Amino acid sequence: MTDLALPAGIYGRECAAELKRSWRLPQFIVPTVLTPAAFYALFTLAIPAHPSPSEATATLATYGVFAAIGPALFGFGAGIASEREQGLIELKRVSPMPAGAYVAAKLVATLAATAAAIMLIDALSLIAGVRLTAAQWGALTLLHLASAIPFALVGFGIGMRMSAKGAVALANVLFLGSAILGGLWFPSQLLPGWMRAIGEVLPSYHLGQLARFLVGADTIGTVATHAAALLAMTAAAFLWARAGWRRSAA
Repeated sequence: MTDLALPAGIYGRECAAELKRSWRLPQFIVPTVLTPAAFYALFTLAIPAHPSPSEATATLATYGVFAAIGPALFGFGAGIASEREQGLIELKRVSPMPAGAYVAAKLVATLAATAAAIMLIDALSLIAGVRLTAAQWGALTLLHLASAIPFALVGFGIGMRMSAKGAVALANVLFLGSAILGGLWFPSQLLPGWMRAIGEVLPSYHLGQLARFLVGADTIGTVATHAAALLAMTAAAFLWARAGWRRSAA
């Protein structure tokens, strides 16, 4: 019987177990789910004297990308590194469970945390006066959820190569660095030239620009350019993750 014949069996049980495990860890949920919403509330609702709906809409687009980075990097990077040190991954390798079930469970947990963070930001954006069409809400939500994929692949590669402490430290650096250099907290134009150059080689920059395009905010470059760059970066991250998995098995 093939793996695909067991979606409601092995895959389903592994996904359910991972969801329960991740949501029982406040040290994972609090920073990854609540931090993006707290930052959005601070910089969009609290600090500006008279926040305009257009500004709140633009920040909604980029903060939704920010909300996807934390669950992906910490869930895959720090989480996998910790499980690898505990010998859990080796145990799963020698068990009848397909490797795809383990990765699928991690991705489901990451997307669940991302969805929770996005819902909080969306609720705050309505208070700030954001009004989008149903098509815009749908496209923006899909993009925000998909934003977790390249960072999950990067996190997977980190988790398969580094210690738990090292993975947590690097995940924190990438989490904050991707937000700042990628122009997710404030426009990239406000950064020095050398910082903008670094930001343009990060997935967060291109995801942020695509998100801004979906809500009608000002963007830098073309949609095609950002989409092509993002696809190339995601492919590179996939190769990095796959090489890490194979390296661990050697």
